[in-house]
Amino acid sequence: MDYKKTKAPTTTTTRDLDKLEAKTGNIYEAVMICAKRANQIGIEIKEELNRKLEEFANYTDNLEEVFENREQIEISKYYERMPKHTLIALEEFENDQIYFRRAAE
Repeated sequence: MDYKKTKAPTTTTTRDLDKLEAKTGNIYEAVMICAKRANQIGIEIKEELNRKLEEFANYTDNLEEVFENREQIEISKYYERMPKHTLIALEEFENDQIYFRRAAE
């Protein structure tokens, strides 16, 4: 999924717990589904960011040669402005974009 095009809010908003609970019948189960999805999203975003920043890696051990790369700073700022992975997961859960199943059934 392309997380750059998500409509998730960038700030924390209050959620109606009854709506979250209605999808699963159990608020704890709904929160755990969102938490697991948030972990998956966080890992994907981190791997993508690391791949992009790897291009700018400097493998010298000289501490005196610290320099700023403008492109690297812009990439980092872009990822900082993105919605947090927990907010993306909650948005997906509310829009029924997460598939989940119970192992007992």
